[in-house]
This record gives sequence, C-alpha cells and structure tokens, in this order.
Amino acid sequence: MSANLAAILYLISGVCFIMALRGLSSPRSARQGNLFGIAGMVIAIGTTLAQTSVEDYLWIAIGIVVGGLIGTTVALKIKMTAMPQLVAGFHSLVGLAAVLVAGAALYSPEVFHITDETGIKLISRIEMSIGVVIGALTFSGSIIAFAKLQELMTGNPLVFKGQHLLNLALLIGMVALVVVFCFTQSPTVFWIMTVVALVFGVMLIVPIGGADMPVVISMLNSYSGWAAAGIGFTLENTVLIIVGALVGSSGAILSYIMCRAMNRSFISVIMGGFGATAQTDTGGKKDKTAKAGSADDAAFIMSNAGSVIIVPGYGLAVAQAQHAVREMGDLLKKQGVNVRYAIHPVAGRMPGHMNVLLAEANVPYDEVFELDDINNDFPGTDVAFVIGANDVTNPTAKTDPQSPIAGMPILDVEKAKTCLFVKRSLAPGYAGVDNPVFYNQNTMMLFGDAKKMVEEIVKALSNA
Repeated sequence: MSANLAAILYLISGVCFIMALRGLSSPRSARQGNLFGIAGMVIAIGTTLAQTSVEDYLWIAIGIVVGGLIGTTVALKIKMTAMPQLVAGFHSLVGLAAVLVAGAALYSPEVFHITDETGIKLISRIEMSIGVVIGALTFSGSIIAFAKLQELMTGNPLVFKGQHLLNLALLIGMVALVVVFCFTQSPTVFWIMTVVALVFGVMLIVPIGGADMPVVISMLNSYSGWAAAGIGFTLENTVLIIVGALVGSSGAILSYIMCRAMNRSFISVIMGGFGATAQTDTGGKKDKTAKAGSADDAAFIMSNAGSVIIVPGYGLAVAQAQHAVREMGDLLKKQGVNVRYAIHPVAGRMPGHMNVLLAEANVPYDEVFELDDINNDFPGTDVAFVIGANDVTNPTAKTDPQSPIAGMPILDVEKAKTCLFVKRSLAPGYAGVDNPVFYNQNTMMLFGDAKKMVEEIVKALSNA
C-alpha cells in the first residue's frame, strides 16, 4: 500500500473516531457513535496490516485471535454493575501496551526506524519516555482502581503523613529520570523510570475515596489516551496519535466536568486526592428512627400522586431493576401521573452509568433529566422515588464541611412532598456517610431487593 493511500485511510479513520465521540455524547446517537468507532478501528487496523513494513502475520494473527476471544468472552459475560471495573481493566491494558512498545523500541530501535548516528533519535527518546511514564502510571493506577471498585481492597481513602511530599518526590524523580534517559539512553535508567512511574500510579489512586471513583475512571481514560499518543509518535503511526489525542483530551474534559459536578478541585484529584481524609460514618443513626413501608403503600401513594420523579442509583444497577422501573413508570403514566427520571452526573460508578441502564430499558429520552434541569422541580413534586441512590441525595454534602462528599451538588429529594427510598438497609452509601433523609417525617423506607420491591409495586399498581 502506498504512503499516500495509507495517509488518506488513516484520515478517514480519524474522522470516524471524531464522529464516534460526537455520537457518544448523547444517548440518542450513542448506537450510531459506536458504529462509527467500529468502522474507524476496522479501517485503522486494515491499513496498518497492509503496510509493506509488515513482514510476518503469524504473531499478529495469534494476537488478534487471542485478544478477540478474550474480548468477546468478557463482553458476553460482563454485568452492567461490573462495567466500571471493566473500563479500569481495559485502561490498564492500554498503559501496559505503551510500556511494552517503548521497551521494544529501546532494544530494537532499528525496527522502528528511530535511529541516527547518536543511536536512538533524541525526539524518539522523549516520545518513548512520555509513553512509558504515562503508560506505567496508567497501568498501576488502573489496577488499584479496579481493586477498589471490585472491593478487593477498601474503597476508603488510604492516607498517611507525608503522602503529598512523597508524591511530589516521585514526580520530580520521574522528570529527572526522563532527562537522564534522554541524554544517556541507558536501559537501566529506562526501567528505573518505569518502576517509579508504577509506584506513582499507585500513590495517585490509593488516597482517592469511593465518592470520587467516577472522576478516577474518566481521569485514567485520559491518561491511557496520552500514553497511546506518545507511543504513536514512536511508531510514527498517524491514527494512533489522533486516537490517543482524542481519548486524552476528551477524558480530561470529562474529568473536569465531573469535578465541577462534585465540587472537587480538578488539580487536587489528578494529583492524588489532595486533602482526602478517612471516611467515617458520623450520622448518629442510633438515636433516629426510620419509617418503613410496603410495596402496597408505595403503589397507593404514587397512584394518587400528580407527579413522580424517579431517582436511580447504583443499587438499581446491582439489582438489574431498570426494566421493572420502566414498567412501573409506564403504569403510572397510564393512570395520569407525570413521571420523570432525575440523573445525577456521578450516579453509579462511572460517568453515564444510569443513562445507559435507562436506555437499555427503553425509557424515553425526553423523560430523563440531568440534575441542573430538574433539581428545582422537587419542591413542587408529589413523590420522589429513590431507588438505590444514596450519596447523590445526601444533604450532608451541604451541611458538613468535613464530610467526604462536602460541597457535592445533590438531588434535593427531601424537598418533595413524599420521599420513597428503596434500599436493602440503612447502611451508608459508597462514600461511607449516613443519609439523614432516611429519618425525615416525609420519608418512607422500602426495605428489600430493588428489583423485587419494584416488581411488587408493579403488581400492586396492576391490581389497583
């Protein structure tokens, strides 16, 4: 394949990836966006394989088959509740790939055509350094994020005295090692730099608590993109540079938006949860009493309401209750109730988690509203039906400046005339903070599995 044709095909592939990001910006066009992304990747891979520099397809074929089988198996078996862990795991693989490619370029630079009379070209050394540093910290950081999300380790911030000074020392050390490597081309310095970056990745993520996990996911997404872009320069692969830059910049923008939605400092989060403190439950719920109700009670209250706002959270995803909730909403609408859905930007454990679940259940897009668009409607709403959401409805964020969720905008469900709260127990949410809404006079707790509870409400509505 000629260089000109390859450049044109890579350009077409890049346009497809841009269209994919555009499509994924809205649930209405997300399916089309995925198709653009698939088309762009097929074109990119096909063009790369058609290059004259490819001499042996055996190992490539083995990699495609093995990777394809693993990817297909994971895609078929993964649950929606485990999607954040899957994303973190894939981010780690991108980072690891960047490290391995940089290592291959270090030991076989002639294969990558990055040599001159001095050995490896200076610009290539810089590119390799950037790729391996970002790739290594992305790999280790993603592993820690996966472990926190999978509850293989505590989701609470792990902090200790002098932590930020250590992070600063690691950062300065990485920069110094990059400079030394660029001048010496030493493999020993290269691998020391890699190890320091791996440690830095761990130190960035361990002090970040569960309440900030959605930001971590989007942040690691950004890191993986920049790692890919850095290695794209080493490989002199145009489409890898384009895709890496797109993923890196879009992930950074999303992280910034998420930080604003949670009232977090963007710089503080990306530097490792600056100011994080251990999360403790200080709700004092021993002195409080929550009012419990049944599915029949909930059905009666909602069927006699004029308006209902449904607030989904991670508990809905765990119970896979989205289809039952959609059916409940449809029955209420047939009875003349105005039904809408309120989505907090960080509901669930990754950006857009609730939107995906509701779209999967065919909830009409025009009934789904973001926090800023619906929050002022709660005071005039008859019923707020909260299913599996906790931290995003917790007014402690407004009243306790020492809380792990302090300053985070919340959905004001407690302002509705009646608040129905579906939860298994009075246990605090992922941030470890008790929710005072549970004990309000206008709150009725519906204890039990979210899906079973909603199915019982649907049965009661159908028999009414």
